[in-house]
Amino acid sequence: MSVMMGMRLTVDPARFEQVAREDSDAMRAIAERAKSLGAIHHAFFAGDGEVLIADEWETEEGFHEFFAAASSEIGLLMSQAGVTNVPRPEFWRMLDTPDRF
Repeated sequence: MSVMMGMRLTVDPARFEQVAREDSDAMRAIAERAKSLGAIHHAFFAGDGEVLIADEWETEEGFHEFFAAASSEIGLLMSQAGVTNVPRPEFWRMLDTPDRF
């Protein structure tokens, strides 16, 4: 069963979005690499002074393999956007409950 990966970035969401748009080719290349290693869904969400990365992965190991291979590219984009924290991925597994949809 798949896992959900979440990671919080301390960054101005507008600046983050601007950098992502300006370097859309790099963003797409990173996304394609993620898909090839088991990423199912990926999205960014804006909050008050932060951005949440929300991914669904086939396995936690797939995420770690992806991140190890793409960490320098991701780090450069985060630096350009002004991320000020050291992001740490967190993982959750889906529970099989009767109210799931």
